[in-house]
Amino acid sequence: MYKYLFLLSSVLAAPALAQDVDGDGVVEYATAAPPPMAEEVSTITVTATGLPLDVSQTGQPVSIISRDEIEAVQGADITRVLQRMPGVSTTRNGGAGGFTGVRVRGAASEQLLVLIDGVKVNDVASPGGGFDFGNLLAGEIERIELLRGPNSVAWGADAMGGVMNLTTRAPDGVTASAEYGARETVYTTLGGGVRTDVFEMGLTGSYYDTEGFSAAADGTEDDGYRQYQVTGRARYRVTDLFSIVANGRYADSKLEQDGYPAPAYMFADTSDLQDTSEWSGRIGAEYLGDSLSLRAGYALSDTERTYTGESYGDFPYATKGRAERAEIFGQYALAGPVRLDFGADREWSEFEDSGTTEDASINSGHAMLGIYLPFASVAAGARYDDHSTFGDEWTFGANAAFSIASDLRVRASYGEGFKVPSLYQLYSFYGDTSLQPETSKGYDIGLEKGRRDGAFFAGVSLFRRDSRNLIDFDLVSYSYYNIGKARSEGVELELGARPSDNLRAGLVYTYVKSTDRTAGGIYEGNDLNRRPRNTVTASLDWTAPVAGVALGGDIRMVGDSFDDRGEWTRLDGYQTVDLRASLPLGAVEVFGRVENVFDEGYETVAGYNTAGRSAYVGARLSI
Repeated sequence: MYKYLFLLSSVLAAPALAQDVDGDGVVEYATAAPPPMAEEVSTITVTATGLPLDVSQTGQPVSIISRDEIEAVQGADITRVLQRMPGVSTTRNGGAGGFTGVRVRGAASEQLLVLIDGVKVNDVASPGGGFDFGNLLAGEIERIELLRGPNSVAWGADAMGGVMNLTTRAPDGVTASAEYGARETVYTTLGGGVRTDVFEMGLTGSYYDTEGFSAAADGTEDDGYRQYQVTGRARYRVTDLFSIVANGRYADSKLEQDGYPAPAYMFADTSDLQDTSEWSGRIGAEYLGDSLSLRAGYALSDTERTYTGESYGDFPYATKGRAERAEIFGQYALAGPVRLDFGADREWSEFEDSGTTEDASINSGHAMLGIYLPFASVAAGARYDDHSTFGDEWTFGANAAFSIASDLRVRASYGEGFKVPSLYQLYSFYGDTSLQPETSKGYDIGLEKGRRDGAFFAGVSLFRRDSRNLIDFDLVSYSYYNIGKARSEGVELELGARPSDNLRAGLVYTYVKSTDRTAGGIYEGNDLNRRPRNTVTASLDWTAPVAGVALGGDIRMVGDSFDDRGEWTRLDGYQTVDLRASLPLGAVEVFGRVENVFDEGYETVAGYNTAGRSAYVGARLSI
């Protein structure tokens, strides 16, 4: 433990030891991310309203990570990037490709709405209707936006815990990368694109292959993972105000898994396989006028999974989830600083497994009225949803931000969220058609100094989310049921500084207490499972002023949690250290890293292995 505390204190002390006082006597700092070359556009978000909005104009808590930071972290594992965001914790069932859940502020991973290039990609055929980050590799991602807390007003069902939008890469020119490392891991990417005043298009592909390690903590047989992935985006500007846009993604994955073989039926080595195919895409049009802006489109997401092996015998299990969405987002300047954001959409979803086919639909409309001044913004809105099974639902939200001094602002938000039971939870062999939708109410207040893309940033947020009718699985009756009430509350702290153009540091700390508050329930007062109360990520990056050699490292510290709601199985806290280096050689950059330097042994899901010390080397090209 002492070595981690020493490294952490070194990271935090670095900005103070390297202050740079300029000619007017003002000490200048900078943020950990993005680096100096990041464009000002990095402060624009679409997760708040569905249309572009500067982060400073919303009272909602939004974090953004750019491509420069993703490349600095290195590697295919996107969770190593996401853990730099406040409020985020992750779990993984085994090694690369294993189910990977992302929890925001103590919400379940299935309560995070995930969009890729604006397309909802939550798997409607999965048990909880969530998104598996295990099949998403960092090499194709250009930018990550995360809105922390409920936001069903703009995005509807599934946005109970937060909204994450990932933008894929569309390079101008040619980019390529390749790396090799621990457990015979190979990861390559290749992308190309063109941009003109009228037309832009980019395409990126990747291949990942690893021998892996045993998913079962007591196993000895390696569980490998292989994936091909292709993403693309295009835009054609018909006029200065009107554009046609399109994007698409395809990923094909094969994962070796462990299971519960006879006769003991205990988690152990097996020859099980999971084959997954993911399709998503959107085609639409955008009109960006002086007083009116519109964004309309049709989106499709399709996920197919097939499970085979000794756990399934002669009866392979297959699921297919398909979601379609027709949508329109609008923004109209009414008078002066007063603006109306509005939208409507219709979604269709279909679930198939071996012997079952079910579908559902939902019609929605929303509006948010706001006043946006140079020193303040206030907005409030509502959404109406009409579900084919559960009828109508109203959700409300409001937020405000005020500048109280130079470069200092206070913000606050209230948001509601709801999530209908997944089609799997309703109609599968384990389903229950009497389930009720989950609902949540979130409160947030924060104080921020500076900008994340500026010289110095400091932010603190207090939050609380109350949830009702959370859906859980009963291990006695082997069916899903509503459990009542839960509450997640806590504090987030975020710091970023750059004492010079060659040094940057960052710190993110989250304390979140997530408990079952079902009056009279057998788990009342217990922590919700797999929600550590304390998480810390500290980072430090230094670039040599002459040769351009870059050195960096991340420290991740995660507190204790429980694997189950009964608090019978404890997951001990852990600390990991990653170190990295890179060297530019013209258009080529060579890089390398060591993950989990001190070979920490830990579990994020009971019974599942995690990676030990791992080293990788590679190179990237950009022309």
